[in-house]
Amino acid sequence: MTSSVESPSFRLAYVPGVTPTKWVRIWNERLPEVPLTLVGVPAAEAPDMLRARDADAGFVRLPIDRTDLSAIPLYTETTVVVIPKDHAVAAVEEVSAADLAEETVLHPLDDTLDWERLPGRPALERPATTADAIELVAAGIGVLVVPQSLARLHHRKDLTYRPVLDAPESRVVLSWPEEETTDLVEEFIGIVRGRTVNSTRGRRQNPAESARKGSEAGGAARKPGSGKTGGKTTGKTGGRPGGGKPTPGRASRGGSGGAKGAKRGKPRGRG
Repeated sequence: MTSSVESPSFRLAYVPGVTPTKWVRIWNERLPEVPLTLVGVPAAEAPDMLRARDADAGFVRLPIDRTDLSAIPLYTETTVVVIPKDHAVAAVEEVSAADLAEETVLHPLDDTLDWERLPGRPALERPATTADAIELVAAGIGVLVVPQSLARLHHRKDLTYRPVLDAPESRVVLSWPEEETTDLVEEFIGIVRGRTVNSTRGRRQNPAESARKGSEAGGAARKPGSGKTGGKTTGKTGGRPGGGKPTPGRASRGGSGGAKGAKRGKPRGRG
């Protein structure tokens, strides 16, 4: 008979520039029975994907609409300006926004930086994506300011980049629906935060078993009882209800559960 209980799985969204390889490897080592599926998503669409439960958790860039979402900060990226290798800025180690005042600074529609005022001169049109903006930089049409990971993601041999000291920074967080903090989500949070496999924080039981038991609980609760009560106990349960272990230090005390003829301590002195 085929079981109707779905096997546990974990869907992890990630935005461009984020590399989850290390965390996925640790997950596969610790929970080989729970497949992890990576879902690439544009930065602007990541929050809605999480709210729609199309992913269990995701790496996203701030700022985002935090409604109904939990998030823990992971790291803050350096912001860089992408330029042709023969550009004057390539001769220095770092620049300020003021150094770009005479440059045409491209501002793609998928930009993730929280600008109060974009430096430099605006282009006639905004490129649709960061990838499109990179092509324009290579064509000598302007420069592009992005988180460093995006500069690396779109690396070209004819381009380079330099840090921009006073530009907004991109903060990467792990986010998930706040009402869906499952055992598997807790497990992934522990991996991201560097908890060891033996850490007991938040680990009540094997996450895969927890997911299975959660699915089976409804059917088990409706299962009719056998009608039998009492009877002999077996194993090492000590006769406690539910088969649990006896409470240490109380087995020899008196009370309704005590054995007949048990000693009750020293006799009282005569008055």
